This record gives sequence, C-alpha cells and structure tokens, in this order.
Amino acid sequence: MHKQEVKIAPSIMCADLCNLEQSVRQMEQAGLDTLHIDLIDSHFSPSMPLGLDTIKQLRKVTDMAFDVHIMSENNEFFIQEMLEIGVQQITFHLESSKHLDREINLIRKKGVKTGVALNPATPLSTLEYVLPQCDTVLLMLINPGFATDKNEKQVPYALEKVQDLKALITEKRLTTTIEVDGRVSLDTIPSLVSAGANMLVAGSTSLFIPGKTLQENMKSLEESITAGLAREVS
Repeated sequence: MHKQEVKIAPSIMCADLCNLEQSVRQMEQAGLDTLHIDLIDSHFSPSMPLGLDTIKQLRKVTDMAFDVHIMSENNEFFIQEMLEIGVQQITFHLESSKHLDREINLIRKKGVKTGVALNPATPLSTLEYVLPQCDTVLLMLINPGFATDKNEKQVPYALEKVQDLKALITEKRLTTTIEVDGRVSLDTIPSLVSAGANMLVAGSTSLFIPGKTLQENMKSLEESITAGLAREVS
C-alpha cells in the first residue's frame, strides 16, 4: 500500500460553519478533494449540524467529492435527497435500516459509491451477505452524534474491529474501502492505518486542531499516515 491510497476526508462539521465557502476554499487549496458531510436527523443521534439546503448550496460552490454519512431513522428519504443533489458516496447506518439490500441498490443503480456504516458495538457479522455490494464500510469509533463530548475516547476495541474487517475483506477477495470516523487523531492514525483503514474522516483532533493553520495540521496528518504505512510494511 502506498501513501496516496489513504484518503483524507475532512469533516465539514468541524470547519467554520459560519464561513463554509471560505473553509471549503482553504481545503481545496490544501489539495483535499473529498468532503465528509454528516447528515443527522436528530432522532438517530442528538445532533443536526447541516440541513439539506446547506448541502445544496455547498454543491454549487465546489467540485469536491461529497462523502455523505447519513445518520437517520429514515434512510430512504435522505438517500433520495442526496442522489438529487449529486454526491459521490452515500453511507447509511445498518442499525436504522429495515431494508438494507433495497437501500444499497437504490444508491448503486445511480452509479454512486455505496457504503454501510456501523455503530461501535455492531458486529461485523451483520455485513456477511451485503459486503460484496459495498464500496465502503464506515466504522464509527465513537458513538455517532456525541462528538461534542470531548472526553469521549475511541472504543477500546476500535483497532480490533478495523483489523477484523480488513481480514474479512481479504478473505472475500474484495477491495472495499475501510473508512473510520470518530477521534481519528494524530495519535491514533498510525495504528488505524497499519490495521487497514484507508479512508480517514479528519476532524478536530487532526485536520482542524485549534491554534494551527490547515496547512500545518495537514502536514502533521500526512506524517501520521506515513508512520502508519511504514508500520504496516514492516
């Protein structure tokens, strides 16, 4: 695996929400090409950082790929809305899906990358039959929607779960992306990358560390990825 195979997806909810376009421009200038957008209905988890109209407006001002993470009790409604807006990847939660296969196919037939997200305690065995249909599996490493609790740490089994998913993907001879979200920090990135994570949702503990410029944080983040890849190879 080479360094460029680990993708950084900055979390828009950690940017300056009062100056979104300016924040997006800074990310573009830093060479980032993917934007991670949390779409939360406040029922699935207690948060609602962005509304549909804000995402529509964002779509007009940037060509960055939109990696949308739906946290909702009504997946199908938000999937249809995102397909209309024009996004590049849609991930939704298995825990709130009554018709998982149908929702995966809704996205796939539009040619959009499809992902299934799992809460920390949800076992990987729930993916057994649908994994070949998934471009991405997003592993939540903290409980979704509670990121404002700065004392919440990654679940203690985070690395084990990434390693187990990597083994499952290898066993099935798939190329599924392993996306990780939740306290993906400069300290945890080397271990996550060496365990097999190859898409990092970057937030307040990596790309948006207060008191430093985006470029400074980006440099530190890339160094953490490089350290993880070196560990994987050795």
